[in-house]
Amino acid sequence: MPKTPPASESTDIRLTDLGIGRRARVVSVSSADAAAPELGRRLAELGFLPGEAVRIVAKGLMARAPIAVRVGTGTFALRLFEAACIRVCPEQPQPA
Repeated sequence: MPKTPPASESTDIRLTDLGIGRRARVVSVSSADAAAPELGRRLAELGFLPGEAVRIVAKGLMARAPIAVRVGTGTFALRLFEAACIRVCPEQPQPA
């Protein structure tokens, strides 16, 4: 019988997979390219830290266009490979 992953593992997604306007919390930041460890540090300096609230503000029209992300009081344009380094846990929508 397959083992069911813990809820935290099954609900975190890449920031690039988050829909426009959806809120989420940062779970982790890690560079996919071991040759670029400074990328994780740069993202942390911008405020992408575990537990921080984020929201996708806009996505470019083309598939490779940057996305606008709100973290804290700042809004940043991230390239897709940068956003893919950030794992988030989407927050459940509040009932009306």
